[in-house]
Amino acid sequence: MKKIILLLICLQFGSCQSNAQKKQTKTNFEISKTEAEWRKVLTAEEFNVLRKSGTEPAFSSPLNKVEQAGTFVCAACKNPLYQTKYKFDSGTGWPSFDRAIDSSLTVSSDRKLGYKRTEALCGKCGSHLGHIFNDGPRETTGMRHCINGVALDFIPKNK
Repeated sequence: MKKIILLLICLQFGSCQSNAQKKQTKTNFEISKTEAEWRKVLTAEEFNVLRKSGTEPAFSSPLNKVEQAGTFVCAACKNPLYQTKYKFDSGTGWPSFDRAIDSSLTVSSDRKLGYKRTEALCGKCGSHLGHIFNDGPRETTGMRHCINGVALDFIPKNK
């Protein structure tokens, strides 16, 4: 019993993160609004995902099927984030990309599910987009940006 308690104590201290270990997240964004202002311009579902870090149901986004050339922009501020040419079918139920447009994102760490994940945020307004994992296509970047469709708007290339 003493060994189990000692093991639990060691695990507790070993899993703690100091401030020095945490990723620094950008906190000052070009577009900054109050919660009330965001609620006025976003739908309830958009607000839940973009401003409260919610997740839409898997396979619910029509953007999963978009294949035509174009740009996916932040639904909150229209910041260009992803291009169709970097989109792939991950089978997860959310739009997935192997890379973002340069300098369009900022990242943070979250532990909401009990383990560390890299959170993708819009670099212009700080809205939650989804998460970034290292299980993407090995023949390209190896990354999978798993993004909520409700966090994106699609602009076809010819517009």
